[in-house]
Amino acid sequence: MDPAAADLDAGDLLGGYRDRFVGAESPLVYFDGNSLGRPLRVTGPRLTAFVEQEWGGRLIRGWDEAWLELPRVIGDDLASACLGAGPGTVTVGDSTTVLLYKLIRAAVAARPGRTEIVLDRDQFPTDRYVAAGVADECGLTLRWIDVDTTAGVTPDQVAAVVGPQTALVLVNHVAYRSAWLADVPAITRIAHDAGALVLWDLCHSAGVVPVLLEEWEVDLAVGCTYKYLNGGPGSPAFLYVAGRLQDELTQPIQGWMGAAEPFLMGPSYEPAQGIRRFLSGTPAIVGMLALQDMLALVADAGIDAVRAKSVALTSYAVDVADELLTPLGVELASPRDPELRGGHVTLNHPLMREVTAALWQRDVIPDYRDPHGLRIGLSPLSTSFAEVRSGLESVRDVLVGMTPSDR
Repeated sequence: MDPAAADLDAGDLLGGYRDRFVGAESPLVYFDGNSLGRPLRVTGPRLTAFVEQEWGGRLIRGWDEAWLELPRVIGDDLASACLGAGPGTVTVGDSTTVLLYKLIRAAVAARPGRTEIVLDRDQFPTDRYVAAGVADECGLTLRWIDVDTTAGVTPDQVAAVVGPQTALVLVNHVAYRSAWLADVPAITRIAHDAGALVLWDLCHSAGVVPVLLEEWEVDLAVGCTYKYLNGGPGSPAFLYVAGRLQDELTQPIQGWMGAAEPFLMGPSYEPAQGIRRFLSGTPAIVGMLALQDMLALVADAGIDAVRAKSVALTSYAVDVADELLTPLGVELASPRDPELRGGHVTLNHPLMREVTAALWQRDVIPDYRDPHGLRIGLSPLSTSFAEVRSGLESVRDVLVGMTPSDR
């Protein structure tokens, strides 16, 4: 083992949490925690108990006893543990894509007469696709910001394009490709000064980068729960709506669960008060359960401590990449300054697509993002420094072995 990694692991105040994750004891190197987090060991027993006791034992009574309120209860836990938001501002339900549609559509409707949505060309594809669909639906124009794919959108770039026609500014807090950490308070102020609303995509920051939605005066936010929040494949996403906007916005997917009296089954739709009006259909109760355990773990560790470990992990990864991979022509495609970087690191080389495929066969699991990017997502509570070193040594070995005759 590398002595530096051993020393870092020995001094890691959060190192004890690693044993709580399924598979963390195995030699497999997991570099994709920013796409799908490892499950907690307590998740299996929780799901079993739910099936046998709540679902199997209480049956339909479960809705009255707990399940109807679960999206809001988990939303409050999420707001407190990770988002810097108060009770009644976050709810869980639907996919990120559906929640983006709801909030984009609601935001532009709340700014009648304005004709533009501002976003950058390197935003996560779902953000761009949904925004384009809403623009087509509402006769709006997308105002694009061109960004460096090794960095991300800046306040100056936003200031250069917002104006009296801007209805909404849509930004990723952490850029999915480079891990660029956007300046939320500055961009939000710029948008507000132009009279626009702002929607932040927190998918690559929730649970790994501290967020202060209320302090930063954020209007709207969405995020997924299967990355650093370890909710499992397809676990429901969350949305945040500032309290000052909840009664002003009209969400476009009017389902029974968001109605004022869901079981009245009345002839017309009347929205519920508060954050529940942003629900639509029946909540995915089973899909929310794993999230509860991870939120409790993040609250126990403290999001600031999680961020400190994340910075240490990504900084160590950059140092090891400089040592082992830069001599092979690999380039860092993420900010070198950890204050400008989220929870992952991207390394570029023309062979990284092939390298990624070969690494998966070796039980080293990063992911690949064009152009030529091997992305290393380091989930702080389940990743060790020794794991980082081992994985990057495997990247070096595979890259060295990939001569032109091998391809």
